[in-house]
This record gives sequence, structure tokens and C-alpha cells, in this order.
Amino acid sequence: MSELSTQNISSTLSLSTTQKNQGSATATTGPDLKPKKKICCACPDTKKLRDECIVEHGEAACAKWIEAHIQCLRAEGFNV
Repeated sequence: MSELSTQNISSTLSLSTTQKNQGSATATTGPDLKPKKKICCACPDTKKLRDECIVEHGEAACAKWIEAHIQCLRAEGFNV
């Protein structure tokens, strides 16, 4: 009887540890994270390409660069 109880306890402990680990991973990657940079300083490479394209070709011709910059900002934690 004690062997069965020990197995149940160890299973419960490992399950609760796994759930805690999954919860902490979700909390650090969730959408509630605040960006570490100001939006003006985030994604300088895509911002430069986007801006140059708009100046030279107009906004309508630069949809792919605009979208690339938006995706970069979202990856940095901005809600755009």
C-alpha cells in the first residue's frame, strides 16, 4: 500500500512542477510584456528600408517593407 502512495505523490509532484514551468514560460512570452526600447529606436534596419522606399517610390509601392517593419515591431513587443 505504501508503494502505491509513493508513486501517486511523486507523480503529483512532477505534474505540479511541469505545470509551474509551463506557466512561467507563458508569462515571459505573453503579449503583456512591455517593449524594452522606445518605438522610435526599435527595428532601425527595417525602418530605414521602409522610409527610403516610401521617399523614392511612394507608400503604395512599399507594402512589403511596411509590413516587414510592422512585423519587426510586433516581435519587439509593440502592439501595432
